[in-house]
Amino acid sequence: MPITARMSPDQLDAVLREALEANGQRFTDQRAAVYRFLRSTTDHPSADEVFTAVRGDISDISLATVYKALETLVSCSLAVKLTYGDGSARYDARTDDHYHSRCLVCGQVRDVPGEPHEVLPHIDAGAGFQVRGYRVEVVGLCPACV
Repeated sequence: MPITARMSPDQLDAVLREALEANGQRFTDQRAAVYRFLRSTTDHPSADEVFTAVRGDISDISLATVYKALETLVSCSLAVKLTYGDGSARYDARTDDHYHSRCLVCGQVRDVPGEPHEVLPHIDAGAGFQVRGYRVEVVGLCPACV
């Protein structure tokens, strides 16, 4: 579901509970807090940034628990893990196909507006290859780093 769809905390918890149970996982307050935070932001936070934000709601949550919660959300298709060559990872609650721009100086990641099919031409991935999705990243300098 696109991040633009606003849901109440109860609705988010219901979506989370259903996805977790469908994947043999259990619902926890920690996973719910991480999921709610990801769905509340259009930023693409690192695990450390999620930890800092969620710690305000659950003071005894550990960074390891946040990492595990994020990986569980990814495995349940409720979030996407954006990985880069420098070893960094950021998380996105938007699971639909869309593009990102990443600043080479500060590392900020933003969604690129517009429909992917408007910008990306048809790609022939080869005979028999079944395309399930794609990731496109535009790299450069954000306005703050120019």
